[in-house]
Amino acid sequence: MDVRLTAEQRELREAAAKLADDLGPGSVADLDDGARRTRLENAVEGTGFRSLRSDEASGVEVAIVAEEFGRGLVDVPFLGPLLADDLSRRLGRAVAVPEAQPESVDLTRSLAGVVESPAELADLPDDDARRWYALALTATTADIVGSARGTLALATDYAKVREQYGATIGSYQAVGHLLAESLALIEGCVSVLRHAAWAVDELPVDEAVEAARVAKIYCARSALTVCETSIQVHGGIGNTWECLAHVYLRRALAATEAWPVKLEELTIGLS
Repeated sequence: MDVRLTAEQRELREAAAKLADDLGPGSVADLDDGARRTRLENAVEGTGFRSLRSDEASGVEVAIVAEEFGRGLVDVPFLGPLLADDLSRRLGRAVAVPEAQPESVDLTRSLAGVVESPAELADLPDDDARRWYALALTATTADIVGSARGTLALATDYAKVREQYGATIGSYQAVGHLLAESLALIEGCVSVLRHAAWAVDELPVDEAVEAARVAKIYCARSALTVCETSIQVHGGIGNTWECLAHVYLRRALAATEAWPVKLEELTIGLS
């Protein structure tokens, strides 16, 4: 496995990142901006990101886009249509994306249109159904990792400008260590996620599912710590509605609960 991204994959990441940065919510208030969401919806639809698998994109490329969308809190459906597209490709016929339902926890509606056990899976050979499951685990894991990256950037930017006792809080060792530990957790997540994304298409199906399960558990645990650290670095404001830190936490928790994985399901040890 070559962990380096190709030139095309780097361009894909840059395109997804630019879309998320330009049209994703920059504040909690932006979540209610209907005009912005319409522009975002049109942009996501126009780029073809939702039909990546029909366009023969790899699991790595799906994870690249999902991670950037999680980082930028992209709040229009992506994972649901993407997984429906992969299912359609495997079946050789169209699969309808269910009507999006409001999410009670995730304010960005990242799981809108997601069906964890679509009826059409029964029409697939077992190997194809399990590869679809591996992709679903990997895509939600990528969204979790993106959320962790986004909330760390939020906390880091805050630490650069918030002052206490005449100095920015980021200059204090205790805060710096918290941010550094979060970065180390994310770097580990990127590695295990990249392997799982590669495995979706390249390894035997049982190994692909195992890699995706390991990634889901590892990244969900790490992201929870990073999200909680971000709230802690923000101090009192981190516990308010206006701070985006809780939006990242909500999104990570929602993605964790989609196709949840338990340690008992693994055949290898994971402490």
